Amino acid sequence: MSSRSRGSTATAAPQVPTVLSIGPARLTAGLDRAERLDLRAHQQVHGPIGPLSMRGLLELAEDIQLTGRGGAGFPFHKKVKAVVDVVERRMLAPFVVVNATEGEPAAWKDKVLLTRAPHLILDGAALVAWALRAVEIVLCVADDGVGERSLLNALAERDMPVPSRVVRVPHRFISGEGGALVQGINGFPHIPPGIKRRAAEAGVEGQPTLLSNAETFAQLAIAARIGPRRYCEVGDAENKEPGTVLLSVTGSARHPAVVECPTGTPLEEVLDLCAVPAGPAVLTGGFHGRWLDMALASRAAVSRRGFKAVGGALGAGIILPIGPETCPVGEVARVVRYLAAESAGQCGPCRLGLPDLARAVDGLASGAGDPAVVRAAAAAVKGRGACSHPDGTAGFATSALEVFADDLARHARAGDCGRPVAGVLPVPTARDEGGSRRLHVDWSRCDGHGLCADVAPDLIRLDGNGYPAFMDAPVPVRLEPVAAQAVAMCPALALRMAAPKR
Repeated sequence: MSSRSRGSTATAAPQVPTVLSIGPARLTAGLDRAERLDLRAHQQVHGPIGPLSMRGLLELAEDIQLTGRGGAGFPFHKKVKAVVDVVERRMLAPFVVVNATEGEPAAWKDKVLLTRAPHLILDGAALVAWALRAVEIVLCVADDGVGERSLLNALAERDMPVPSRVVRVPHRFISGEGGALVQGINGFPHIPPGIKRRAAEAGVEGQPTLLSNAETFAQLAIAARIGPRRYCEVGDAENKEPGTVLLSVTGSARHPAVVECPTGTPLEEVLDLCAVPAGPAVLTGGFHGRWLDMALASRAAVSRRGFKAVGGALGAGIILPIGPETCPVGEVARVVRYLAAESAGQCGPCRLGLPDLARAVDGLASGAGDPAVVRAAAAAVKGRGACSHPDGTAGFATSALEVFADDLARHARAGDCGRPVAGVLPVPTARDEGGSRRLHVDWSRCDGHGLCADVAPDLIRLDGNGYPAFMDAPVPVRLEPVAAQAVAMCPALALRMAAPKR
C-alpha cells in the first residue's frame, strides 16, 4: 500500500461543523461517542466487511438504487458497468478515483467523513477496487487541510487490496469536476479538459477509471454490510431513492451542521433541527442549485425527486437558508461574482459570458439593472461551455430572479432594499484566497482612453460614457498578468492593482 500525498502545501484547516442525525445514523454512526473512528472503533461500530465479486457489486448497487452523491446523481451501477465494458473491450486494468475535494465553499459532508469516519470511504473504495481488479486507488482531497491527515492515518491503520495514494487538489470550485480531477491526477492543470471525455473511457493515465464521490463509496460500504433489504428499509424506496443522505446546512442556520437523514424527510424538519430563522428563501443544491421561497421549501421532501417537484435541486446535498437580516440580491451578486472568477477561463462562456452575467446581476443590486439583461446573459452561456460551470451559474442567477422578485422591485425603486449584505452565503474573501489583488481606478486621473479594455477585455469593459467598468472582485490568478499589462499601459496612470488592506 502507498499513502503518498502530493500537491501544494496544505493550509490551516477550518472548523468542521457539528454532526446531527434524523432517524437511524448509518454513515454517522458512532460519531456521537468519538471524535474520529480509528480502525478498531470503526469495526466495532460497523462490523466486518468482505470482498464483493463484480457481479455482486453490480447487483448490490442496482438493488439499492445507488446514485452518485457529488451532484449529478448518476446511477452507480451504470458507471461501474461502463468501466467493465471498456476493460473487457480494451483489456486494460482500471483505476478507482475517490473524489473528496468539495471545492464549493458551503460543502462539508465529505469533509466530515474524511475527518471522522475515513474508514467508511476506504471500505467502499476497496470493495470497488477488488471487484474491478483495479491497478490503483487514488484518493483526492482539497489542499485546505481538512481531512487529509485523518485519511493518511486511516491508510496507515489498514491494508488496502491495491496500492492507494492521496492527491491534493487546489481548493477551488471547479477543481473537483470530474475532468479537472483526472487532469490534475495526470499532472496537468486542475481544470476541465475543454472537451467532454468520460473517465470510464480514458481517465487516469488514459486507462478506464471508476470515479465517484466520497459519500457514494461510504454508502456502498454500509449497503455491503447490511444488505439491500435492510438498506432499503430506510428512506424513500417507493420512489427508488432508499437510504440516507448527508446534508451540509449552513447559511443563516444558528446551528450549522452536517445532517444525516433518510430520503423523504421533510426539509422543514432539517431546518428546524439546525435552528434556521424565518427568512425569505432557501438555496438547495449549492451554488449550482436552485432557490426555493420558504413556503415551497417547507413543503419539500429531501430527495432528488422531492426537490425537483418544487423546483429545487438536491445536488451535492448543500442547503443554504438566508434570513431576514441580509439583502438577498446582494448575496446573489456576491456569489455570481465569485463563480465568474472561479472559472477555468478556457471557453467563451466562461471568459466573457460569466463576467457579463456578474455585471448584469451587480446592476440589479445597485438598482440600475434589468432582469431581462440577466436572463439574456444567462441564455448566452447555457449549453455552450466546455464543462457544466456556465450552466450551473446561469441557473443559480435566473432562479433568484423569480424568488426575489419583490426585493428586485425595491432595489429598482430605491437603489437598495434597506438591508446590508451580511455575507450569509459562504463566499471566500480575497484574504481567504491568499490576498488576490483587485483593480482600482483613480477617477481624478482617468480620461476614458479605453486602452485598458482593449488590453484586458476579459476583465474590463467600457460603460456608456467610455469609462472602464469591472467587477468589484479579486482578479483571477490566471488573469493577473493581463491586468498588470493593462495597468502598465494606462496613458493617464489611473489604473492600478493592489492587494486588499489587512
